[in-house]
Amino acid sequence: KGFLSLPDAVTCFRALCCKGPPPPRPEYDLVCIGLTGSGKTSLLSQLCSESPENIVSTTGFSIKAVPFQNAILNVKELGGADNIRKYWSRYYQGSQGVIFVLDSASSEDDLETARNELHSALQHPQLCTLPFLILANHQDKPAARSVQEIKKYFELEPLARGKRWILKPCSLDDMEAVKDSFTLLISLLEERELEPSRM
Repeated sequence: KGFLSLPDAVTCFRALCCKGPPPPRPEYDLVCIGLTGSGKTSLLSQLCSESPENIVSTTGFSIKAVPFQNAILNVKELGGADNIRKYWSRYYQGSQGVIFVLDSASSEDDLETARNELHSALQHPQLCTLPFLILANHQDKPAARSVQEIKKYFELEPLARGKRWILKPCSLDDMEAVKDSFTLLISLLEERELEPSRM
């Protein structure tokens, strides 16, 4: 039991003597969805330390590699306009996790639409077993609904029972909280990798 396997021994030896490059971080492919105006692009751009001046709403889809200390998230962000949402599911294949961004200060109508979209994503065959990070964005706005209100309104407890999901409040003012939410998602992704694959 006390012996290191050869790869471990090599890693250990390298770490002691050569100070070589750090081992590659795991990469995860995520899909990011939410209605137009929910703040998906702004949040992802901030996480990538891009300048906020050049942010334009995503019309089709864009892919960003978001670096974290212990993983790199390749996030495929899908535009949230009415005419694009019906094509979302074409881009789900190969995803290992889902980020759903909602505007917690939006109108009742938009919130209803967001709820329907989240429900269909949670039940979609390609996504239903994946970890979900649900970000209740724009918490800095006076009209923002609390996470408790959103959890209740979106019926997350009954709908997502048995699934791995995280619901977190967020705003561009508090990127540390956003990073913490992503760190929780990375933990779920790592846990999922360690599980024996369910056939």
